[in-house]
Amino acid sequence: MVIKVYLATASGSTAIKKKQQDVVGFLEALKVDYTEFDIATNEENRMWMRENVPGEKKPTNGIPLPPQIFNDQNYCGDYDTFFNAKEDNEVFAFLGLAPPAGSKEAQLAEKALILQNGKDPEEHHKTSAEECNGDSAAPEDLHKTSDPGEAAEMKEPSEKEEEVEHKEEDAEEPLTEDEEHPVTEDDEEHPVTEDEGEQPVTEDEEEEPITEDEEEEPVTEDEEQGEAATES
Repeated sequence: MVIKVYLATASGSTAIKKKQQDVVGFLEALKVDYTEFDIATNEENRMWMRENVPGEKKPTNGIPLPPQIFNDQNYCGDYDTFFNAKEDNEVFAFLGLAPPAGSKEAQLAEKALILQNGKDPEEHHKTSAEECNGDSAAPEDLHKTSDPGEAAEMKEPSEKEEEVEHKEEDAEEPLTEDEEHPVTEDDEEHPVTEDEGEQPVTEDEEEEPITEDEEEEPVTEDEEQGEAATES
């Protein structure tokens, strides 16, 4: 792409000369490559400029004045539009060129892109790179886990490890409630209650005294005589 600047080197207008100097000087400061086309000394340049300026951009008399700026065959604008782009830090956009990295216009363009998309382009780039790295690492992980030998080692512990684990389980396994028989209240030696203790002998169980009836009755005279007769 070639930036074309149509100007009049032999113009008698001080205002036109100043405008031309401003455009050329700013392009040089931005290190933009451009080519000058003099309409004062070349009629073909004059005719081409007048024919390629859009009708809505021409003044009321239909004759556009220099400086006029083109990007190859594409019309960029005149001095006024160039000056507005300069004030808005959009000269490269005005010329149809990409702003250099790190320039103020590039930073503004990035901010505008963030506002439009709602995401920082650098963060988007980092996220995309991380996703790509994650996808590329996935087959390696699958390859590692697909090895039957390694999978067996991961799943099956050695016999020694199993024995150690069983010993630890046996040592650490606490006795359950059914296995450990604490002495309950019922199993404890019951103290002798009043009912179970030596019961005192009741009045009925005590040796009953011999009543008067049970005492040996004295022998009456009749009984004595009878016994004597029997003896004789």
